[in-house]
Amino acid sequence: MQTDLTTLAINTIRVLSIDAVQKANSGHPGLPMGAAAMAYTLWTRHLRHNPRNPHWANRDRFILSPGHGSMLIYSLLYLTGYEVSLDEIKNFRQWGSITPGHPEYHVTPGVETTTGPLGQGAANAVGFALAEAFLAAKFNRPGHQIVDHYTYAIVSDGDLMEGISGEAASLAGTWGLGKLICLYDSNDITLDGKANMTFNEDVAARYRAYGWHTLLVENGNDVEAIDAAIRAAKAVTDQPSLIVVKTVIGYGSPNKGGTSEAHGSPLGADEVKLVKDFYGFPQEAFHIPGTALEHFREAIERGAAQEHAWNQQMVAFHSTYPEVADTYERALAGHLPDGWDADLPRFTPEKKIATRNASGQVLNAIAKHIPTMIGGDADLAGSTKTLIKGEGNTGYHDVSARNVRFGVREHAMGAIVNGLALHGGIIKPYSATFLTFSDYMRPTIRLGALMAIRTLYVFTHDSIGVGEDGPTHEPVEHVMSLRLIPGLYTFRPADANETAATWRQAMLLDKPAVLVFTRQDLPVLMGDGRGGVDAVYAGVSRGGYVLADCDGTPEVILLGSGSEVHIAHEAYKALTAEGVKARLVSLPCWELFDQQPAEYKESVLPTGVTARVSIEAGVTSGWQKYVGLNGIAIGVDRFGASAPYQRIYEEYGLTPTAVIDAAKRLLGK
Repeated sequence: MQTDLTTLAINTIRVLSIDAVQKANSGHPGLPMGAAAMAYTLWTRHLRHNPRNPHWANRDRFILSPGHGSMLIYSLLYLTGYEVSLDEIKNFRQWGSITPGHPEYHVTPGVETTTGPLGQGAANAVGFALAEAFLAAKFNRPGHQIVDHYTYAIVSDGDLMEGISGEAASLAGTWGLGKLICLYDSNDITLDGKANMTFNEDVAARYRAYGWHTLLVENGNDVEAIDAAIRAAKAVTDQPSLIVVKTVIGYGSPNKGGTSEAHGSPLGADEVKLVKDFYGFPQEAFHIPGTALEHFREAIERGAAQEHAWNQQMVAFHSTYPEVADTYERALAGHLPDGWDADLPRFTPEKKIATRNASGQVLNAIAKHIPTMIGGDADLAGSTKTLIKGEGNTGYHDVSARNVRFGVREHAMGAIVNGLALHGGIIKPYSATFLTFSDYMRPTIRLGALMAIRTLYVFTHDSIGVGEDGPTHEPVEHVMSLRLIPGLYTFRPADANETAATWRQAMLLDKPAVLVFTRQDLPVLMGDGRGGVDAVYAGVSRGGYVLADCDGTPEVILLGSGSEVHIAHEAYKALTAEGVKARLVSLPCWELFDQQPAEYKESVLPTGVTARVSIEAGVTSGWQKYVGLNGIAIGVDRFGASAPYQRIYEEYGLTPTAVIDAAKRLLGK
């Protein structure tokens, strides 16, 4: 039965949320008002968490996918005792606060992922649940269930309209993720009006078709019904659950409740007064009833006891399975094991090799040392070369394998991989597809960079070198567009050894990285006597380096990345043979190079040498920062074509002759 204290606590969430939105004169009050009862039920009766340790490994994960309703989670975090003060609530959406407009990972204690772009949180939740299921299968032993927690998400009408949520839900049902429970805030309203203008489908039926268990709660204020639904969902262990909860957006607002007016704007001072009267609250701003706060703060003692009990389980686990326990704890800490890079292959010039093929060898050399490194592809493993050999594949109700088969679902793949990284315990999860399909993944890559999580996004078929498949599959603007994303490291290695060095450096980064590889075979470049493979590793670790040089100061500098470096290398050799003092610079990762000390960058690209030519099979925009106003950038500023790739390179002017001619023009020769 719903008690007066329960009602008071729920209304405290609502009032705190609308007061913060009103003070900021910005925000979304409707969702916290409508979803408060389901959030209260989940957080006080089901969610296992410790407000004093938001990073407890075996906590349940909670995701607010409609991040515009951020005051709901901020209210819950403050009320249950996280390090989110009332002053921070009052500072909602202001400069320097830890309560930004949408929840941000790394900013607010207790926020598990950055949400706001609709559908992303729902798809992240599948990644969290996949991580839990994989780690449980790998580390749990009879009598020792050390990995045993749920992933809960509140999702909205808008979330479930987005295609990414459908892609991810289809996978969750296929995998049978029984510890994933989504509470659907079904209020039938979107920003522009009634949802039935655009959204008339039977969502529960769709999710049942995906393989989900579904339930319905007719009254979103009925705590007991919500509680019973969550308990029923937890009892179903072989399917994810969607609980459809019918709510009223802006519940309690006499003039705006149940309408889109409650969605994305403050209620206004007059309406706030009426709402507080409806709830039976005093008009004082930020009034927190003491009994309600005490009730919420019970989470501190309860969470500490839950974590303590788990810690005792870990002591027993260590005693019985010490090696397994050590491996688990290293994985949770994100530590690479000693010798993880001991078997990286070194390549010699005798045979050409596509960097995608070299990447496959390197990935396997690394993965055999890191048992919780998992990842997969969008139905392209044979092309991306990203299968871990000797390991199984995920499948129907099977998530224990390291090769995650995502099917043709690039957008969800990126978000799920982000969820794997955010959960913890999965070391450098990776995704893989063709570079042109990075367009389908861009929102997830951007969020990965925003959150500074340790993910790897692998892309092959990186340029017009795709050849016969033609312009739909030949990326030209994609590498440069990825370089524009702040906090993302984009690697385009020139050969097999740069590929190995790229993987090594990407594994060491504490931020996400894009790894871009070729379909076509490339010669192996050894550095023309400048230290061989060791120099390549050192150079890639700095993002750029001198691959081949002259005596003294060069007259002209040739620059490139990826598959065009060998073209520049041919031009370098020809110019050198003619007596031109030339330098060849490889720039596999601009972001790393730009972070180097000024002295190092000057040693590679001396400012006094203005005759510079760059070559890359992509758009030329951006190369100006390296070649300067007087330099020449050779590239592809139009779409590709369908033909053998050698012919396309010739027709598009990506040849040694073109580089030589450009260099001579700059030198007046």
